[in-house]
Amino acid sequence: MKKYIVVALITLFVTKINAQNIVPNAADSRVITTGTAFLLIASDARAAGMGDQGVATAPDAFSQQWNLSKYAFAEKKQAVSISYTPYLTKLVNDIFLGNVGYYNKLTERSAVSASFRYFSLGEIQFTDNQGNNTSLEKPNEFTLDLGYSLLLSDRISMGVGLRYLRSDLQLGKTQNLQGASGAGPASTFAVDIGAYYQSEEKAYNTFNGKWRAGAAIQNLGPKIKYDDGGRENFLPTTLRLGAGFDFILDEANTVAVTLETTKLLVPTPPVYGFEDTDGDGVNNENNPTNVIVEGNDPDVNFFSAIFSSFGDAPGGFSEEIDEFTYSVGAEYQYQDAFAFRLGYFNEAETKGARKFFSLGAGFRYNVINIDISYLITASKVPSPLENTLRFSLAFNL
Repeated sequence: MKKYIVVALITLFVTKINAQNIVPNAADSRVITTGTAFLLIASDARAAGMGDQGVATAPDAFSQQWNLSKYAFAEKKQAVSISYTPYLTKLVNDIFLGNVGYYNKLTERSAVSASFRYFSLGEIQFTDNQGNNTSLEKPNEFTLDLGYSLLLSDRISMGVGLRYLRSDLQLGKTQNLQGASGAGPASTFAVDIGAYYQSEEKAYNTFNGKWRAGAAIQNLGPKIKYDDGGRENFLPTTLRLGAGFDFILDEANTVAVTLETTKLLVPTPPVYGFEDTDGDGVNNENNPTNVIVEGNDPDVNFFSAIFSSFGDAPGGFSEEIDEFTYSVGAEYQYQDAFAFRLGYFNEAETKGARKFFSLGAGFRYNVINIDISYLITASKVPSPLENTLRFSLAFNL
């Protein structure tokens, strides 16, 4: 069945002028937007069941998305992973995120990995001004990753990954958007850098325990350009930090608790205004120019944005703190055969208002791991993954 889906390309334009009578525009949003935002969707059910976290959780076959350095600590020699995530299921049934991955431990201290992530936006039926069907497009985005992980010591590992991104929204094939040519396929490269720490198992009063910690910078790369007009979008360059502890109750029962925080390393949108040349306080054709009233110019290169993103919020330190999300997750495992998971994810109201609880479960049968997860929104803003089951499979070879 043909679907009608609206695809929005969000871009930023800033024009600098010298002016004295500047009026701020209170309608400007503080939500940070990027290109290829599908990279922020949790593609595997284990991470999704613990509140979209994975930088410091125990290694698994899906570590490529969260912190590829964890592969150096993987217990299995190699594994193949497959996941499927339906998206916007309340509206359509043909938007989804799929992921296929593989890792192989070359030695006891090193591993290589690869993954392919594919995001389908379903089918878009274009029409002309008279409402007649003109073309049926199938926009999509995908990434291809290659990574290498190495143990620097018995307790610390690092990993580096190279990512190729391609975003094909296919609007350039139509000419019915007021006669203007649309955006064609765009591509770029990015790098992931990760580190992971795992302590020795230590004996406490009534249980044994093990500490975990992880850090990663992901999607570090040039902006992506969608059209010939020169408009560019930042990649969702993300800083992830996390720590956790495994309560090893006995040989059969383990409870792992993890806390993770993330921040987009891209510019915060400034407060825009206009030059009120006629003094009426209204932005009209006499004074249409947008200017920056508060904040920094977001038109910087991706490398400069990494450092400026920690101090460019117009609201100061409090707004910078709001740009950090956090998640808390817990995982109970019984005899390495069954797992039950809980999680909570929180984002500030002014930065997107994503808040949700998550549930998950995992089962192991011979060499196959099966994971499922379910999201329950806790925000006034509906989640595109609300009431959606996510599935993952891993084959340990």
